[in-house]
Amino acid sequence: MPITVATWNVNGIRAREAQFLEWVGRDRPDVVCLQEIKASPDKISETVCNLEGYWCYWHGAGGYSGVGLNLRRDTFPEEPRFSHPSFDHETRIVTAEAGGTTFASVYVPNGGKDYEAKLRFLDAMRDYAAGLESEGRRLVLSGDLNVALTDRDVHPKERKPGIIGQRTEERDLLARVISRGLVDVGRTLDPENENLFTWWAPWRNMRQRNIGWRIDYILASLPLAERATASRVLADVGTSDHAPVLATFELPT
Repeated sequence: MPITVATWNVNGIRAREAQFLEWVGRDRPDVVCLQEIKASPDKISETVCNLEGYWCYWHGAGGYSGVGLNLRRDTFPEEPRFSHPSFDHETRIVTAEAGGTTFASVYVPNGGKDYEAKLRFLDAMRDYAAGLESEGRRLVLSGDLNVALTDRDVHPKERKPGIIGQRTEERDLLARVISRGLVDVGRTLDPENENLFTWWAPWRNMRQRNIGWRIDYILASLPLAERATASRVLADVGTSDHAPVLATFELPT
């Protein structure tokens, strides 16, 4: 049975409501993780807030942050249990327990205003993943993690020593998160692609020229990742500075 998991930093759900609805209507992901929704639930339209055919959770307080997590009712007939790990702040993470798996939508701080807060968040996320690993629980952690894991994840023209998002300590922390029983699905399925990017600066036609960074990830526990059959960056979708990423897992019925 194929299950699809998608993540998208939508950069404002109200600004991109029509694009979001068109995309979900087209691809019908089983799990939809959104970041930077920039809206509290009461400011989101009824059509989006109670997306038809999905269990929905919106976790936002306006401003620049906020995350959403939507699971298809056909795939998950029992209502998921939504919650927030203790390190959640600025409405940056929501999780759902469904079908024996924990799904998480995550928006890691950029670090430009408070770099140490970013490092603390990544460190806490590592501990969170380690806790689930020690309990033998499956995890799919998806979102805008705001770190390019290696130089290959940044176009050569965008590689800048010491810039936030490419610093050694950030990369080390993200690698430690992944080391807690997780697999970087996108890179594992496309290991040699040096043009695999998910974010482009919104100027000089960077997206059209594919001069970008890969900072949006779907990380999955090994038993799930071993069943991943595809991962795509949907660069044709929307006008956010990020593109959705969609991964397919072939699971037992």
